[in-house]
Amino acid sequence: MSETKNEGKVPSAREGTRGGGREEGGQTNIADGVVAKITGMAAREIGGVHAMGGGTARAVGAVRDAVTRSSDAGAVSRGVSVEVGERQAAVDIDLVVEYGAAIQDLASAVRRNVSQAVERMTGLEVTEININVDDIHLPDDEDEPESEPRVQ
Repeated sequence: MSETKNEGKVPSAREGTRGGGREEGGQTNIADGVVAKITGMAAREIGGVHAMGGGTARAVGAVRDAVTRSSDAGAVSRGVSVEVGERQAAVDIDLVVEYGAAIQDLASAVRRNVSQAVERMTGLEVTEININVDDIHLPDDEDEPESEPRVQ
């Protein structure tokens, strides 16, 4: 009795199956936080993205990291807001871009990478990705030497 190569083979996680929601034998629910983390990682992979989150979110995150003396796993999803349904997801991203980056090209690259990552990993269709550029990082922002006080 000869079996074909793929007959009876269980697909690996990388091969995956499409779609969330109701499936044969049960239901798969994907939490908003999972999609937010995937989104955060995929957005950071694009050159020209300096940081994520508005000024307040970054400041609160920095204080939290200093108090806990550790990097927060939630920092991955900082600046990301998602809405996840059974088969679709919508994403909002707040970015700080590097000075000199072409913002429209950067936004297109972020949208493309986020959409591919979320769809590949979750099977959810990404219906929209809204990008808010909150700030631009200037090259001398980090290199500012502390000046002498004018009065003593």
